[in-house]
Amino acid sequence: MTPSQNFINISFFQPQYFLMIGIPGLQAAHGWISIPFSFMYTVALTGNCLILLAVRRTHSLHQPMYYFLSMLALSDVGLSLSTMPSTLAVLWFDYRFIDFNACLIQMFFLHSFSVVESSVLLAMSFDRFVAISNPLRYASVLTNNVIIRIGVAIVARATLSLFPVPFLLKRLNYCPGRILLSHSFCFHADVMKLACADITVNILYGLYVVLSTVGVDSLLIVMSYSLILYTVMGLASPRERVRTLNTCVSHILAVLVFYIPVIGVSMIHRFGKHLPHIVHALVAYVYLVVPPVLNPIIYSVKSKPIRGAMFRVLRGKD
Repeated sequence: MTPSQNFINISFFQPQYFLMIGIPGLQAAHGWISIPFSFMYTVALTGNCLILLAVRRTHSLHQPMYYFLSMLALSDVGLSLSTMPSTLAVLWFDYRFIDFNACLIQMFFLHSFSVVESSVLLAMSFDRFVAISNPLRYASVLTNNVIIRIGVAIVARATLSLFPVPFLLKRLNYCPGRILLSHSFCFHADVMKLACADITVNILYGLYVVLSTVGVDSLLIVMSYSLILYTVMGLASPRERVRTLNTCVSHILAVLVFYIPVIGVSMIHRFGKHLPHIVHALVAYVYLVVPPVLNPIIYSVKSKPIRGAMFRVLRGKD
């Protein structure tokens, strides 16, 4: 049954619910589309939980690099769980309604975990820089206390950055009848466009959050790898250079898997308004669903210690 709405004599209106469209133009095929989505969510949750268990149970992996990998896996689990319930509800059961407040909560966690993931990738680039440029001091620089403080700072940064966003949306007057979201989850840019009010503050604050988190992180990651490359080029042996750079391959791939879709989403929202709605939807799904799927695959393939520890967890051995 469709939730009721009261449109009579109101000067300030907020909808009881939004209507999620799923994948525009392919609603008739949602049943078939749910199969690869279910598979990807299963791979994402299983792979990242395996990494968490492998690091926890394997004493030899109790090192800074693997602690940061655990943070990345945890953020991927959070990102998957943020979108999975509403996405599968649309694809499996054609249940397209989402409560207004539930939408704002989902949006907060969705964007918060994205900021956490970006921050963790930056922390991992710092880990690689310290390990390569000053290996003798690596253990003394990245102690357990330092790693805990970095983790707390990452969570605090994401929470403080995104905390105002739901309240900025909640203060807006919305148009009766305009309740259609272009995805199967709540995206900030998607929700604010449904308002019948001046959204300049929302646009500016959203831009500030993107630039101060993902924008700053990406620049610092590039800077870290410039310094790493400078250090590596100073090594005398070509074999040593290759061996040292090889320790960064997994992280570089994880950075590309995360930041390429982020750039795609940002460019399309700002310059691709003329593109079909399905393009917007597919890029958003790639941004939110693909990194949690690929990250555990990348690290299990490229890192022999992680791969071995994951197999031991699967076999039930400590």
